[in-house]
Amino acid sequence: MAIAGSLFLAPASALAFSAGDSWDWQLTEPADLNRAVQVLDLHPDLVTPEDLAGLRARGIKTICYVSVGTLERTAPDRAAFPKDVVGKIYGDWPDEKFLDIRRLDVLLPIMTARFQRCKEMGFDAIEPDNMDVHHNDSGFPVTAKHSIAYVRLLAATAHGIGLKIGQKNVPDLTGDLVDSLDFAIAESCYQDRSCKSYLAYADAGKPVFDAEYTDRPIHFSKACTVAEKYGLSMILKDRDLTAPALWCPDEN
Repeated sequence: MAIAGSLFLAPASALAFSAGDSWDWQLTEPADLNRAVQVLDLHPDLVTPEDLAGLRARGIKTICYVSVGTLERTAPDRAAFPKDVVGKIYGDWPDEKFLDIRRLDVLLPIMTARFQRCKEMGFDAIEPDNMDVHHNDSGFPVTAKHSIAYVRLLAATAHGIGLKIGQKNVPDLTGDLVDSLDFAIAESCYQDRSCKSYLAYADAGKPVFDAEYTDRPIHFSKACTVAEKYGLSMILKDRDLTAPALWCPDEN
C-alpha cells in the first residue's frame, strides 16, 4: 500500500462516467488496485499520483473521498476549521464531528483546497461524504435547504476545476441535486429499500454506485436483481471498506 506524498503529477482532464460502470470502493488500507472495474473510489491517503496515473493508463476512472460534512480527527487541515463551525460528535464515527455547513464563507475555501489536491493527484471525481448533516443532531439548525445550497456550490467548485462530483446518499434530495451532479453513491439502498430514490440518475444516463454491507442481513442475489431493475452498479463490502468485495454476476 502506497501513501500519498508531496509529489504531484500534472493533472489531466477528468474521464467521463457512464451508467453501468462497474466499481469498487476502498477507504481503509491496504488498498488493492488490481481490480477489473471501470471506477475506483479511494481515500487519497491510500494512493500516490503515480498509482493514479497507472489506473488512468488502464482506463480506470478514480473518485477521491472527501468529507464535506464532518471534520475528522486526523485531517491534516484540521487547524483551518474555526471552533465555531465544529459541532457534535458523529455518533457512528466518534473520530468525526459535524460541520456547520451554513458557514460557506469558511468551508468553501477549505473544500476547494481539498478538491484541488484531488485534482493535482490525478483523480477524476469527488465523493463528497456526509452530505446528510440535516438528518443528524449536528449541534446546528441545518435544514435540507442548507444542504442543497452547500452541495450545489461544491458541485460548481468541482466542475470549475475539471472534476466530476457525485451525490452521496441523501435520497430525499435527489430531485434537487441530480441536475447539478454527475453520479450518485448510495449505501445499503437495497437493505434500506431506497434504491428507487436514485432512478432520476439512471434516467439521465448517469451511474448510480451502491454498496451493501456484510454486517447486515442480505440475500445478495436478490439484491442484484433489484440492482439490475433500477440500473445500479452494486457491490457487497465490509463496513470499513477494506479491499474484499463481491460484485453482482454481470458486473465483474
